[in-house]
Amino acid sequence: MLVDLTQVLLPARRHHYALGAFNVYNLETVDAVLAAASELDSPVIIALGERYLKHFPIQAVAAIVKTMAQDLCVPVVLHLDHAQKLESIEQAIKAGFTSVMIDGSKLILSENIALTKRAVALARPRGVSVEAELGRIVRTGAAEADLFTDPQEARQFVEEADVDALAIAIGTVHGLYKGEPMLDLARLSQIAEQVSVPLVLHGVSGLPDHLIKSAIQLGVAKLNVNTEISIQGVDAIRGFLANRGNENTRLEELMIEARHSMVGVVKKYMEFFGSSGKRQGSFAMARH
Repeated sequence: MLVDLTQVLLPARRHHYALGAFNVYNLETVDAVLAAASELDSPVIIALGERYLKHFPIQAVAAIVKTMAQDLCVPVVLHLDHAQKLESIEQAIKAGFTSVMIDGSKLILSENIALTKRAVALARPRGVSVEAELGRIVRTGAAEADLFTDPQEARQFVEEADVDALAIAIGTVHGLYKGEPMLDLARLSQIAEQVSVPLVLHGVSGLPDHLIKSAIQLGVAKLNVNTEISIQGVDAIRGFLANRGNENTRLEELMIEARHSMVGVVKKYMEFFGSSGKRQGSFAMARH
């Protein structure tokens, strides 16, 4: 069953667990994420990044997810991730996505608010939830403290833009870390005191367990996982080719191996985030 972001994130923040938003790139990744959610009775967020649209068109992923999720008993959010263009958001809404993220994090505060309000105006009348980002998360390497989210700006942003969830920058990075990962948990606590909407962390692959647990307790209700799923799938294919591959190896064998391996990664995160068995609470929530 497809639901919007608020239906799964509001109970998560209230009860101090989090939902994984798992990036997908093809049929096998969608299948792996949904299989894990079904096995663990966990609500789940399937995320398609705007930068992947040239490889996995919006209409295609929407059709696949809607078809595969229609008979599942767990809540599934179909979410457009890191959209910088309103055109992408319009396409996602028309295709049947239930949630979108507008990413104006490279803009100054006033311009980010203005862009986000336009995205909300497109999505809200269609029952589609909106996540936005304030602060900057670098692609790889080490986080840059001067790009972290300001708590007072976070309050202003949420009040003026009226978003359903806010992605913040407190030390995570997209991709792989260089050096020891650190989170500014004091800043996270201050942001959580200033805003009432669920908070989001992007770039949690490779983050130490104790930091993730602390972030969840302080108000983070959505954690994006991308890199580790991709690496796991690639490693599974490499292992198959090295140990069992021959001239008769077929593509579907490799895809099955990758899919099986990725299911394990997704289940690991669901159990760790605390979303396992949380199906029922999500269905009772309406938009705040």
